[in-house]
Amino acid sequence: MSASDSIWLALLLPLLGAVGILLAGRIGPNLRESVTLVTAGALAWNVWGLIPALMAGERPEFTLLQVVPGIEIAFKIEPLGMLFAALASGLWIVNSIYSIGYMRGNNEKNQTRFYIFFALSLAATMGIAFASNLFTLFLFYEALTLSTYPLVAHKGDRDTVNSARVYLGILLTTSIGLLLPAIIWTYLAAGGGEFTAGGILEGKVEGPALGLLLGMFVFGIGKAAVMPVHRWLPAAMVAPTPVSALLHAVAVVKAGVFSVTKIIIYIFGVEHLFSTPSSAWLLYAAAFTIVVASLVALRQQNLKRLLAYSTVAQLSYVVLAAAVLKPLAEIGASIHIVAHAFGKITLFFAAGAIYVASKKTELSQLAGIGRRMPWTMTAFTIGALSMIGVPPTGGFVSKWYILAGAFESDNYVAIFTIIASTVLNAAYFLPIIFAAWFGKEAMDGGKEHGEAPWPAVLALTFTAALTILFFLFNGPVIELERQLLGAVS
Repeated sequence: MSASDSIWLALLLPLLGAVGILLAGRIGPNLRESVTLVTAGALAWNVWGLIPALMAGERPEFTLLQVVPGIEIAFKIEPLGMLFAALASGLWIVNSIYSIGYMRGNNEKNQTRFYIFFALSLAATMGIAFASNLFTLFLFYEALTLSTYPLVAHKGDRDTVNSARVYLGILLTTSIGLLLPAIIWTYLAAGGGEFTAGGILEGKVEGPALGLLLGMFVFGIGKAAVMPVHRWLPAAMVAPTPVSALLHAVAVVKAGVFSVTKIIIYIFGVEHLFSTPSSAWLLYAAAFTIVVASLVALRQQNLKRLLAYSTVAQLSYVVLAAAVLKPLAEIGASIHIVAHAFGKITLFFAAGAIYVASKKTELSQLAGIGRRMPWTMTAFTIGALSMIGVPPTGGFVSKWYILAGAFESDNYVAIFTIIASTVLNAAYFLPIIFAAWFGKEAMDGGKEHGEAPWPAVLALTFTAALTILFFLFNGPVIELERQLLGAVS
């Protein structure tokens, strides 16, 4: 099979999986979940099989359809998209294993629907990762929003549906009101929207107009959760925990920061964009989001809401790194996409496991829980230390590179932001860890419990191990990023 064939197969496999899950769900849960796991494994095998060709310098392409002359639905493999696709496809396997334990252990309704829309969201994610132009990116960006809405609204009660509407409303309003006009402006100014090394806007959009266009893209891509278009993310915490993991680690927010980074590199052109004074606001917007979201997280008492605001802050590390404009920081951005995915999915897996086993959701209820759920809280501890940036976790590596890039450019705003947010991360994570391991469990008549079902524990243990292993083995990600930097320099 050629690399080009693998591109359309990456889009087709999750769609076929969704149909298979629908049919298998009529027979029984074991077959349904087997189809899910087989589909996830096949997608990962297919996507990861593209890496050798990419590393050898190939850039496979595939055009699905020409809508009108100059506007195509087309796909192309490049280093940044390959990183995103490999990460999402690999974590779908782990998330599927976790979902079996969580959905069964929590006796969730409509489980077949859950697995169907999860597969559809992965199809949209692959389209975003491999999009070769702005039009294709927009189509699959919207498809991801629509396919994840039923997952957010899964429980179906009034509060959940209202929160899901906030999720859908903010993401559609920002994309249609800002992102789509920005794409149309780009096509009219540049004569196209193809992702091109070095960008396509130099000499086409200059001065204050360039800064305005940048703002339309950054805030139009609401999934990047740059304040003030971040409220959809805490609202979506009404979803089942596997969906929260999808939102925070596997697809949705990663699609946001991936899209922002890809547009900066391939549409604006890094040198062109940041040689224009009107683009300087991006650094300050990212710094503001990091610090303020961390302060808001510090005040939360619900575990999932704390993790949601932590994600808002952590995402803007990628935006901040892009704005630093130094090779070390750009490498740090790519490493942080992966490190955050491993660490944050571990934290959400742990939060969900705690809920399944004990129905506890508030920080005040977690005292002493480490003694009842040692595997879960060990994984939580590793994920939290990665968010703080403590070795030997992947979060330390990404912060090291971003901070090194900031020192290289004498960017004191970035330096202060990273240090301040690290302190704030420690301020809201370390008390949870301490209370869980050394606190006295409240005698409140709660049910006796141990660990969550074994598939959930297996998944969170695996992702915690990945968080540490990524500290030691991050060379392939660095090599992919160097290919990207070499292409755009």
